[in-house]
Amino acid sequence: MKINILLPYKEIFAEDKASSVSITVKNNLKYTKFFKNIQIFGQETKNPIVSKNFFGIKYLFWSLKSKNYYLASQMLKIITKTMDVNQIIEIHNRPYLINYIFKKNKNFPLSLFLHNDPKEMKGSKSSTERKKILERCASIYCVSNFIKNQFLDGITYNQHKVHVLHNGVHRKLKEFPLKKKEILFVGRIVPEKGVGLYIDVITNIAKEFPDWNFGLIGSFKLGDNNQNDVYSQEKINKFKKIGKQAKFYGFKKQTFVYKKMKDASIIIIPSLWKEPFGLVAAEAMSNGIAIIASSVGGLPEIIKENGILIEKINFIKLRSALLELLNNKKIRLSFQKKSWDNFEFSALKSSEKLDNYRQQIIQDLF
Repeated sequence: MKINILLPYKEIFAEDKASSVSITVKNNLKYTKFFKNIQIFGQETKNPIVSKNFFGIKYLFWSLKSKNYYLASQMLKIITKTMDVNQIIEIHNRPYLINYIFKKNKNFPLSLFLHNDPKEMKGSKSSTERKKILERCASIYCVSNFIKNQFLDGITYNQHKVHVLHNGVHRKLKEFPLKKKEILFVGRIVPEKGVGLYIDVITNIAKEFPDWNFGLIGSFKLGDNNQNDVYSQEKINKFKKIGKQAKFYGFKKQTFVYKKMKDASIIIIPSLWKEPFGLVAAEAMSNGIAIIASSVGGLPEIIKENGILIEKINFIKLRSALLELLNNKKIRLSFQKKSWDNFEFSALKSSEKLDNYRQQIIQDLF
């Protein structure tokens, strides 16, 4: 029996370039009981995270297919060459590939993992498209209840196939860490992440807190510190003008991010778009950071009462929340402890839950 995982072509399954989908697949892979049965298909890379399970596929421009269709077609060629008829295909974040793969091969059960709002993705924007996907899939996995509700809007049947599977992260620390006077922003330097709001507030309050440092981890494009657009370059330049307190790190490997999260006292997640899950929030909780975040998308169900959630976030509200934590050590420590004590999004739990769903598919269909 084989479990074939199809990544979006833009995902690079390598430690130094992995984004949320690749990180989630890697984390689940660490604990799954099906490790020897799993094959991961994605864009060719020199140093895949787990080489023995990975099939790197190089896109051929003369194929006349889009990159994701090409990747799907190559996966099908590889897996249909084997004599193993008991195979599952798991597609990450590309709803439109469900119909393509189903038409090419109806023998293998399909599962779809939704890491983003299906109403904004090609192939699942309408309830008609989502109903068709649901008919053709054995399971749909959503990273939050928010995403599940978006998928099921207008759908009244087959709802039992749709599951919430929160992203899991590793808690590497055994005990609550000592904290330094540092505030972090971790994410892409794009408007929807609210990075401009973070920089505006930090610029405004930095001189009042000369013993604090302010970190900015991220880049315009994941895994690339060389490419910027006008917006990201403008924000980076403004952040650096704060002075020595401002630490711009650019895009960094997950090991570096975890080290900074271990040390940091506060993290700000000021998203202006509806975050599907909020992987940064879960990672922050695993490191015991006081969290200030927008109350949008899946963030409230991740953070709950363990951080400061701001409705309709703006400069005044964010500044006020940050000052409360900076000026009151007792409140700051209280939120750090809540974050630490109530962390529940472990990769082990997520992987076990996914394996149970896989086991059910195997029992039902094979």
